[in-house]
Amino acid sequence: MLRPPIEPMLAAAVDRLPAPDACPGGCAYEPKWDGWRALLFCEPGRVHLQSRSGRALGGYFPDVTRLARGALPTGTVLDGELLVWDADRGHTSFVALQRRISSGPRLAHRLPAHYVAFDLLQAPDGTSLLDQPLAARRALLAGLLAGAPAQLPLCPQTTDPDEARDWFDNWPAVGVEGLVIKGLATPYWPGQRGWAKLRHRHSTEAVAGGVTGSVAEPETVLVGRFDASGRLRYAGRTHPLQPRQRRDLAPLLAMAVQRRSGGIDHPWPHPLPPAWSGLGAPAGPLDYHRVQPTVVVEVIVDSTFDGYRWRHRPTFVRARTDLSIYDVPLATAQQAGPDGSG
Repeated sequence: MLRPPIEPMLAAAVDRLPAPDACPGGCAYEPKWDGWRALLFCEPGRVHLQSRSGRALGGYFPDVTRLARGALPTGTVLDGELLVWDADRGHTSFVALQRRISSGPRLAHRLPAHYVAFDLLQAPDGTSLLDQPLAARRALLAGLLAGAPAQLPLCPQTTDPDEARDWFDNWPAVGVEGLVIKGLATPYWPGQRGWAKLRHRHSTEAVAGGVTGSVAEPETVLVGRFDASGRLRYAGRTHPLQPRQRRDLAPLLAMAVQRRSGGIDHPWPHPLPPAWSGLGAPAGPLDYHRVQPTVVVEVIVDSTFDGYRWRHRPTFVRARTDLSIYDVPLATAQQAGPDGSG
């Protein structure tokens, strides 16, 4: 019998859609959802929801655990994604999902969650399916979810690369980040990167507003964009710079201007609050150096936002000395958080 916590199987990033024969047993393509990964355990008398990191989530999502308890037999263990649908936008809402955690179960009625199941790790009779190929696990999962409530859907899957490409091109409008690619003959390997993921990513411009390390030896860049009122909105922190990128960027940077009355003429707080740092960031405040927001940089980003910030860390490409800050797109709140920060 499988018991929580279990490390979920992971996906390694790729930069192009794998061919149908690139995976063991052939490739299966699934949407990459803009939500929270969660494993669901149907135990005697209760349902346990586990986050990717092992955290218990059931207390925040009683609507999901209640539906699963009524629809799934005891012994079932699923892998899937928690989502909240924003009916007004016609889009999944990661901000609403975060509010479910911060506000507790009282928002369950107003912001109901869905659990999109894409894998079956244990059959109702207690048999572990980890060693079974994905194709067999998927067939059992489809039968198990037949007739399940709408909030417990089966994740779409296709073996047709043209259909997968159509999903990739057209489904971002409803909150799909990209695709996950899995081998139909592949077992489930907890904690290992046995799948692939293709995210929507593109090159764009932002303004350097701060650096970690030092101005002379920048390690990462804190980037932002000006909004229509002229306020510099924080947009994210890049991955670590390569040595050549550090050498090229450093001579262009200058410390933020000191006010006559003391303090720094810069709109971002120092240190950077933990809530601004996004997913996968350290829990504490971030120490950094504020710089004059005059240098334009090119970054590679994905398509998902929280407020004014990119959900995932940008990748620094180069400084754009040929551009001014007026050439950078204006900051717009794609999904403004409840506190309006950033």
